[in-house]
Amino acid sequence: MTATEAQRGDLTPTDLVYLRELIRERSAIVIDESKGYLLESRLAPVARRNGHNSLTELVARLRLDHTGPLHDLVVDAMTTNETSFFRDIHPWTVLEQTWLPELIQKRSAQRTLTFWNAACSSGQEPYSLAMLLRDRFPQIVDTWNVRIIATDLSAEMLGRSAAGRYTQLEVNRGLPAPLLVKHFKRDGQYWQINDNLRGMVEFRALNLVGQWPFIPQVDVLFMRNVLIYFDLPTKQEILNKLRGVLRPDGYLMLGTAETTLNVDERFERVAVDRATAYRPR
Repeated sequence: MTATEAQRGDLTPTDLVYLRELIRERSAIVIDESKGYLLESRLAPVARRNGHNSLTELVARLRLDHTGPLHDLVVDAMTTNETSFFRDIHPWTVLEQTWLPELIQKRSAQRTLTFWNAACSSGQEPYSLAMLLRDRFPQIVDTWNVRIIATDLSAEMLGRSAAGRYTQLEVNRGLPAPLLVKHFKRDGQYWQINDNLRGMVEFRALNLVGQWPFIPQVDVLFMRNVLIYFDLPTKQEILNKLRGVLRPDGYLMLGTAETTLNVDERFERVAVDRATAYRPR
């Protein structure tokens, strides 16, 4: 069978159910029954790279080895890793002008600020935060205990994030030219982020539906465009756990299409201009 043939939709209904349940069990991501084409298009390359002539062969291998790395590759392939620098600029503007100055004043005695970027994908969001802190609040970065923790389910994405290497297309998405020149160096066809920013971010593997053993109390929690992939019980479970790590006066920043309303009423909405965040009631 050729590579083109391996891309064709050859999954049986039983195979589709197995894959949907596997992905939900490992990541809590819900793949709708109507999205069989998505499974086929994203998993065909996984099948080819691992020596399988068809998606049916791939599923057969998964069934035989319940703990092997192939399961991780399948989940990685089904994870949406869409991100950009300073995505949806309004929350970043309000964070810089309102929420961060407020938190800095409140934490002046402890001189500690902790940020968590959950589902960091390829790293643009935590590095955007590092640039914001380094450029606008250098005295805090230099003299306080500032932690930026970035986590993701995907080992591949964590590797890319930690490397801090981006294509021209990636840096063109949301990164102003002055920041590119200031914080990156050209490395062949890539842009390499400077070590002083890379050193500000701690990248760790974490499944949001698993245990969070190393997450401390957090002042600002980025979980943007993540909850949209979960069903309602999973959203409620995750938000309940978030309340355990988010400080009472901290901020939860969700995607523009996400909300805690009608999901967990124990959060209050905080809106400034065109930006919205949430904090525990």
